Amino acid sequence: MAKKGKGRPVVVLGIIAIVVFAIVYYGVNLTSDLGKSQGEVSKDSADKKLEKIYKNINVKTAEQRKGLIDLDPVDIGSSLPDISKFPVSVENTTNNFVEIFSSPEKAGTGTDGWLNEVAEAFNNSKPTVGGKPVSVKIRNIASGTATDFIRSGKYVPDAITPSNELWGEMIKANGVATKMISKRLIGNVTGVVSTKAKYDELVEKYGSLNIAAITTAIAKNELSMGYTDPFASSTGLNFLVTALRTFDSSDMLSAKAVEGFEKFQTNVPFIASTTIQMRDAAKSGALDAFVLEYQTYVNVSDLKGGYVFTPFGVRHDSPLYALGKVSAEKQEILKQFAAFAEQEKYQKLGEDKGFNGMNDYKAEFDAVDGNLLPAAQKLWKEKKSGNKPITAVFVADVSGSMDGEPLNRLKESLLKGQKYLGKDNKIGFVSYSSDVTINLPIGKYDTNQQSMFVGAVDSLQAGGGTATFDAIAVAMKMLKDEMAVNPDTKPLIFVLSDGDTNEGHSLDDIRGLIEAYKVPIYTIGYNANIKALQSISSINEAASIDADNDDVVYKIGNLFNVQM
Repeated sequence: MAKKGKGRPVVVLGIIAIVVFAIVYYGVNLTSDLGKSQGEVSKDSADKKLEKIYKNINVKTAEQRKGLIDLDPVDIGSSLPDISKFPVSVENTTNNFVEIFSSPEKAGTGTDGWLNEVAEAFNNSKPTVGGKPVSVKIRNIASGTATDFIRSGKYVPDAITPSNELWGEMIKANGVATKMISKRLIGNVTGVVSTKAKYDELVEKYGSLNIAAITTAIAKNELSMGYTDPFASSTGLNFLVTALRTFDSSDMLSAKAVEGFEKFQTNVPFIASTTIQMRDAAKSGALDAFVLEYQTYVNVSDLKGGYVFTPFGVRHDSPLYALGKVSAEKQEILKQFAAFAEQEKYQKLGEDKGFNGMNDYKAEFDAVDGNLLPAAQKLWKEKKSGNKPITAVFVADVSGSMDGEPLNRLKESLLKGQKYLGKDNKIGFVSYSSDVTINLPIGKYDTNQQSMFVGAVDSLQAGGGTATFDAIAVAMKMLKDEMAVNPDTKPLIFVLSDGDTNEGHSLDDIRGLIEAYKVPIYTIGYNANIKALQSISSINEAASIDADNDDVVYKIGNLFNVQM
């Protein structure tokens, strides 16, 4: 008994010591966070977690070697996939027919299927030209991509009905014969969709909301707005042209216009590769406003009530052009088809699908000379980062399942896509299978770094498991170290993979790091489980592209062109 009594003070003292130690330990940690914002505390925690994860990854450093640089300009035609990648939405029913490229908002399904329904009705009406039965064939293809096919000469249909006249002007300026068959198949406009609260705020300050007020508000950091890629998107190209002409209505490429665009673009937080990507960002609350066609706006239930649509730029009235040396017979088919589509019955069908909704709207500016449009796109490419340098790390899957054609296409897509990366940006390169290899440390993308990048890509070999999240953690560590030296840089990660992770860390292990560092992670899936990749990209509103061996080169080129 006596022995037990003597032990109690020792136990009590031990407990007290532990409690005191705990109080001191947590007190020190608590006071070390005093005066820090929640974001700073989160960043400190993320730094520690990243270091811990990084130490548990087997990271190798590859021997660097130079590769041969291809100095030829980008050949769009060679990167385009076969035209069969773009679906025929209405087949011709006769031997004498015209093929028409159509923009997706009218050659899709459901509310986006107006032109398909009109084309099927036209074919069923048994039209004739010169006593011979004729018909139309519709191919669903985005206007920017369609223009690439036509300008490159890789595939030229008989006709095209893009969303707006800007693409027609660009095709004509490129030397392709064009003849406008109809200025308007169905009415539509594009505009800025803003939250009701932000709309009311800007109207109170500027009197009304138009592109001049919007660009001014963005330049003053009063409005957070995103828009789409002007190389691929009709709405994006329209917005770019309208913004430049707002800065200088007499010359949209003048020094005054360029200066205004630079100030404006500095405060644009988001350039989307697709409308879907931009809409998802808007749903997350990251944006006050974004661009969208009216027909899409009225058909999206999420946008009812809390948003306001403000039209801008040229109208999106789906003009119809004959292309190249189209015969008189085919021109007659197109004229009959246009007249058929313009009947009251089919215009009413369009209204039911959201078209013809803002017929009173007139364009703020006259049509743009097609020769100026490529120059405007080039200006956007050079100035879109608002003079803020970009640092990107490319992460390539070289696991065993990538062996053969997938790896060959990955190499080809990177070697061709690297021409879009920009000499003022910084680039690093990582590959992974079961382990992670730093093939190229981050460096300015000058001729030497470009040669090293090409050499790193050429040297890739497939084999092993798939430790995707280990590789992403390594890329984040490289970017964290770079941002410590250059805090103004804009960090990006591009992940190219064909499948699910089966080794190393999980998404749950690094999700908090991705959120804390706010690094957009763009994912490109090669015949992959795209949902797994989308879950990575969606964390910071980046795009996830589903590609296969046939179209990955073109899709990656477009992605790099937008983001780099």
